[in-house]
Amino acid sequence: MSVSTDVATGPESVFDWIDTRAEARAKAGLTRRVRPRPAGSAELDLASNDYLGLARDKRVTGAAAAAALRWGAGSTGSRLVTGSTELHTELEYELANFCGAQAALVFSSGYAANLGALTALSGPGTAIVADQHIHASLIDGTRLSKADVVAAGHLDVPQVAHALATRGKRRALVVTDSVFSVDGDLAPLAELAATCRAHGSALVVDDAHGLGVVGEGGRGAVHAAGLAKAPDVVTTVTLSKSLGAQGGAVLGPSRVIRHLVDTARTFIFDTGLAPGSAAAALAALKVLREEPDRPARALDVAQDLAFRLRDKGFQVNTPAAAVVSVRAPSPEAAVAWAEACRERGVVVGCFRPPSVPDQVSRLRLTARADLTEADVDRAVRVISETGASAGAVSRPR
Repeated sequence: MSVSTDVATGPESVFDWIDTRAEARAKAGLTRRVRPRPAGSAELDLASNDYLGLARDKRVTGAAAAAALRWGAGSTGSRLVTGSTELHTELEYELANFCGAQAALVFSSGYAANLGALTALSGPGTAIVADQHIHASLIDGTRLSKADVVAAGHLDVPQVAHALATRGKRRALVVTDSVFSVDGDLAPLAELAATCRAHGSALVVDDAHGLGVVGEGGRGAVHAAGLAKAPDVVTTVTLSKSLGAQGGAVLGPSRVIRHLVDTARTFIFDTGLAPGSAAAALAALKVLREEPDRPARALDVAQDLAFRLRDKGFQVNTPAAAVVSVRAPSPEAAVAWAEACRERGVVVGCFRPPSVPDQVSRLRLTARADLTEADVDRAVRVISETGASAGAVSRPR
């Protein structure tokens, strides 16, 4: 059966709709661009997720280089074929041991870990109750899960309880970030776990922004909440933030990890994490064990940035980890503000719709354990002076 259309069907016009969408994004101030960075730069980095300052630590980069020379540049296949090395097994053991979990499974990215965990632990017979502000990778996991999905209000435990109590499926998952990536606020994990247990649900926590910053020695928000060994809690993490490497992992009960090996498509069909990245994460974990004050330093820097910018009249979150969020009056103002900061040598994140669930544009600053007092002074000065020009000051000093 043919479909009649009024649009041109020549090969040159097939993607004309892309131009229309691009024009709409440009008018809304939502155009994005890839900006390659040089290997060395005098810019002050407040945009990366290198919370502990380990991405360039010679112990970490040296381990990555040595592993590449020994094992090769890539893992050469999926984890179930040739992609698992002794480094992967060691990393899984060390991650589980450090975070207090029974077992761990390493994926090629945190995104893949979230997709794999949610799709393998749910399905048509499952109800998923997710916080409205969960990360995009978790959202995509719920979409692929074929489960019944309900979005609960941000940090709203009573709404979660109501959704679980009225669900139409026997099995249930509650899904949340531990530290939310936009505003850096902390989920009430103990309350959520109690609510899950009252309603026979599992809890899945993305601890990407908690690992390395929150809790004893940076063991993460799940460990801090006393849930690391819980039989009904599954944690996902990334190796690309506090550990300065690349990759992701799922931690939890041993039977859950065995189930993922058999059923998680992003584990079974994806090429395994490169040996260099596995070795880098292992080295970073060792540094974290040997230097347990790094997480507290990152949190101190975040709180100092937030306090001083708030004192300048900006709307700033109260950071529970290393994320500092400074509100901008519009997407266009956020872009101009971030660009003005860059022109003065301070690189900041710029978050705009649709990346932000509440549709509020922000500068997103990330604190690092290796920032000096002079770095913080410089950041506050530049952000304050450029922010005033961008109209972001919400109250007089």
